[in-house]
Amino acid sequence: MNVQIQAVKFDADKKLIEFVEAKIAKLERFVERCTGAEVTMKLDKDNERGNKVAIIRLEVPGDDLVAEYRSKSFEESVDGAIDALKKQIEKHKERFNK
Repeated sequence: MNVQIQAVKFDADKKLIEFVEAKIAKLERFVERCTGAEVTMKLDKDNERGNKVAIIRLEVPGDDLVAEYRSKSFEESVDGAIDALKKQIEKHKERFNK
């Protein structure tokens, strides 16, 4: 699967990029025929709710699955977005297996 990672308003270090790639690789087990993933991490101005935002878009035939999560750290944001994507993948599978 082709994975593109973007860091908006900051420079992502190698450790963060490797973390994201490992999480996306684990996500491949849940979805079949996924052609690619686009991960966008950005800093936001809202410090109360968490200013680190992760948006993950999975390219799946028929649909694109998108999840966004906001928290105090990028690792937590990526984990939250992946959990949301797992739920979307289950719904997607149920819809196509009927």
